[in-house]
Order: sequence, then structure tokens, then C-alpha cells
Amino acid sequence: MSLTDIFLSTLNVTLPVFVMVFIGVGLKRLHWIDQAFVNTASKLVFRGTLPAMLFFGLAEADLEATLDPWMLSFFALATLTTFAASWGWAMLRVRRPLRGVYVQGAFRGNCGIVGLALAAGMYGDEGLSLGGLLLGVVILSYNVLSVIALATYQPREDDTSKGVDWGSILHHILTNPLILAVLAATPFAAFEIPLPGWLTTTGDYFASLTLPLALICIGATLSTRALKKGYRTTLSASLAKMVVVPASATLLAVAAGFSGPTLGVMFLFFASPTAAAAFVMAKAMGNDETVTANIIAMTTLMASITVTLGVFVLRATGLI
Repeated sequence: MSLTDIFLSTLNVTLPVFVMVFIGVGLKRLHWIDQAFVNTASKLVFRGTLPAMLFFGLAEADLEATLDPWMLSFFALATLTTFAASWGWAMLRVRRPLRGVYVQGAFRGNCGIVGLALAAGMYGDEGLSLGGLLLGVVILSYNVLSVIALATYQPREDDTSKGVDWGSILHHILTNPLILAVLAATPFAAFEIPLPGWLTTTGDYFASLTLPLALICIGATLSTRALKKGYRTTLSASLAKMVVVPASATLLAVAAGFSGPTLGVMFLFFASPTAAAAFVMAKAMGNDETVTANIIAMTTLMASITVTLGVFVLRATGLI
């Protein structure tokens, strides 16, 4: 296969995902959808369709072929390393009030939507299975580490700030629909329990709503306004998230012996733009939500180029 063929096949995987995001931008500007629609659709995806997609993707998976403890351990270690590196850089180059926002923006990817969509587009059910297993690590590590960073640099003079409610954070993690879906599906995959045909068909119909709805909602929430505020922090965090983190983490994964679909899915997770949930958490904890929104917008725009180039390089070198 020539380099041109590899590049075109790469575009076939990445472009549909990012075109859907830009369709969301267009629909919002045309006023075909509004914020109320985005809020409702986002809740439907998070509480219903995405857990359903994970459940049915994992329940019918071959765990012996996809479950790789070394992959999960490596991803967790890589996440901790990028988190620590982002924090170290923030202490050296970022103003104190923006350090928590910077750290979260630089390491927390939108793996649950963009990463899974790309994994499904590239590897089908195998990509969903691998991505679903990684999501367990992602949800736990990203939420806990984000809270630590934001709480450390939480404005101390804010009288409304009551500190971090770790019990509430733990409750949200343990009741997270995505984690529950992974846990519920694991026995079906581990013991090869078949699901009724009508149930899997219904589940597939319901789950198929996930990616188009989620990607449109991401596009509808993007805003390039106010990018001038904290522009240097926004640009630095975006470059870290979309270039430095995926490049360094993927090189380490190659050095650790990963290849094929496992390496491909890990790269897509490392290369995902900053998660929209980062905005909600930053606002709730009194950090700068405007700069967070700018990081989300910039990394999402950058992803259409950086992810495509990354997949192309990995395919051209025969690593995936």
C-alpha cells in the first residue's frame, strides 16, 4: 500500500468524527439546535446511550483476546507521568491562578466520546472492547487527578469555596454510568453468557445514537470567543495535550513493546482533545472556566489535524 493510500484510508477513519463535530458547530449557528437540546442530548448520551454502547460492546467481547493487564497498567502509569509532567511545567511557566486549569487541560482527554469514536471507526468491535476496558482506568484516574490539581490551586479568597468534598467525588465515581456499564458487562464476557437476539438488536439501535449525538453536542458547545483571555496558557496547554503528550506517550508505548490495535487505541486515547467535563469541574471548583473552555475549543480544532497525522505516521511505519 502506497503512502497516498495509507493517508486516504486514515482520512476515512478520522474525518467522519471531526466532520460531525463541525456539523454541530453549523447546526448551532443556524439555530437548528439550541442549548436546551445540547443539555438534554448530553444527558441522554452520558446516562443512557454511551453506557449501552459500552455494555453491548464488552458483553460480546472475547476477554481472553482483549483483556491485557499490562496495557491497563501502562496506560495508568503513562497518565500519571503526563499529569506529573504537566504539573511540573505549570509550576515553572504558568501563573498560579491558572495552574490547575492548565494541568487538567494538558492531560485530560475526551476518551469517552472522541477516543471511542475513533477506536470504533478504526477497529470496529475490537476497538470498542479495548476502549471500553481502558475507560475504567480513564474515568478513575482523570477524575481523581483533576480534582487534586484544581483543589490545590483553588482560589483561597473565595468565601463560597467550601473545599473539596471527597465523599461526593467518590460517590460520583462509584455511580458513574460508564463504570457501571463496564462492570455489568464483564460477567457476560468473562463467562460467555449469550444475550437474547432481540435485546442485542434493540441495544444496537439505542447505542447507535451515541456518537452522532455526542459529536454534534461537542461542536455545538465550541466557542472561539474570548480566546484572547489567557491566550498563552491556552496555547501552551493545547500544544501539550495534542502534540507533546500523545507523541511522548506513544513512543514510550512502542518502546514497551505495544503494537497493532492495542497501540492504535492507546494512541487515540492519548491524542483525544481535552474533555468537555473539564469545564464543568473547573467551574464547580472555582477555577477559571473561560480558559478551560478555550483549551477545549482549541484542542478540538487541533485534533482533526494532529490525530490524522499521528495515525498516518503509525500506519506508514507499520506499527498499527
